[in-house]
Amino acid sequence: MSKSKKYPWIVVALLWVVALLNYMDRQMLSTMKPSMQIDIQELQSATNFGYLMAIFLWIYGFMSPVSGMIADRLNRKWLIVGSLFVWSAITFAMGFAKTFDQLYWLRALMGISEALYIPAGLSLIADYHSSKTRSLAVGIHMTGLYMGQALGGFGATIAAEYSWQNAFISFGLIGVVYSVVLIAFLRDKSAVVDSSEGLQSTTSKESKHSINRESLFKGFATLFSNISFWVILFYFAVPSLPGWGVKNWLPTLFSENLGIEMSQAGPLSTITIAASSFVGVIFGGILSDKWVQKNIRGRVYTSAIGLAMTIPALLFLGLGHSMIHLIGAVFFFGFGYGMFDANNMPILCQFISSKHRATAYGLMNMTGVFAGAFITNFLGKSSDAGSLGKDFAMMAIVVIIALALQLLVLRPKQNDFIEA
Repeated sequence: MSKSKKYPWIVVALLWVVALLNYMDRQMLSTMKPSMQIDIQELQSATNFGYLMAIFLWIYGFMSPVSGMIADRLNRKWLIVGSLFVWSAITFAMGFAKTFDQLYWLRALMGISEALYIPAGLSLIADYHSSKTRSLAVGIHMTGLYMGQALGGFGATIAAEYSWQNAFISFGLIGVVYSVVLIAFLRDKSAVVDSSEGLQSTTSKESKHSINRESLFKGFATLFSNISFWVILFYFAVPSLPGWGVKNWLPTLFSENLGIEMSQAGPLSTITIAASSFVGVIFGGILSDKWVQKNIRGRVYTSAIGLAMTIPALLFLGLGHSMIHLIGAVFFFGFGYGMFDANNMPILCQFISSKHRATAYGLMNMTGVFAGAFITNFLGKSSDAGSLGKDFAMMAIVVIIALALQLLVLRPKQNDFIEA
């Protein structure tokens, strides 16, 4: 089955569900705060809630490059299966938490387990897909993240109807069961680049072992001596500020600016951002795959258009107080961020060889997540101070800087980078 021409798309479909569960499990917490704070008094403070969100991000960030190095050297199938099983078991366990400290340490453990997935999953998709379909494949996978984000928004509705404990337990069990499905159907693929086609092909065991034995220090030296990789790190990290801010604080912003209950604000905000991101990531993937066949900077330009769309969206998100303003801003932000998201790994493939991609994406993920941890903490204090909207709008400034740097510096010469 793994040699079938359809199997690369089967891999995308299998990992789409993993991506959905990945974001659903983490998004649930941000929408169930009103229900949880009844039982756990410390969560009544937005600052404490920010700490709970941030510990996940800090641990997740520190683990991301480690996870990337592991994914470049070990079997990615088992990393993905193990990651899904453990974070789902932790989600299940959160349904039995009684104290803030228990939630805090469970979130820390979830950061470790979830960090193993993204570098392994995206590098596996990149190895199965050529430059002609890579952005679309990554984009479709990303729609799973957005769908999970939307379904996570219903955590508040389920918590209000039943209990927040039942929500965690139910979704945790779903992930545990699906990890068994992956054992049966998911296959890894060792990859090298065929210089004549720029396509991925399966290597022999000897080639795989030679990659495994390569010095970790040599891998890091290769990455950090590449100026373009430094720029990619920066332009990935900066949009992560509003990206994580929207993921973690959009329901609160909707509730505060529109004066509605969280049980309404949660689904409304997360469905809107997920739907718009879904459309944006598919559009951005198709546009990029076609544009890059005619212009080698097509992926960079597609990503830049998406980032540019988030700038006015952030201004309206922060300063708007009507339903039309906020829904319109969220749709514009989601569409643009989706175009940006669909092209991160494909752009990386234009500058980094296949044997370093998971490590490189792990480092990218780390910088993005650290930016997310900072902004999550910052916006928690901002919410307590009553300035959440204004600080959302201010994030547009740093996005402008990242956009300018991206267009000035990132000039790829090939679709699939081949290490000399």
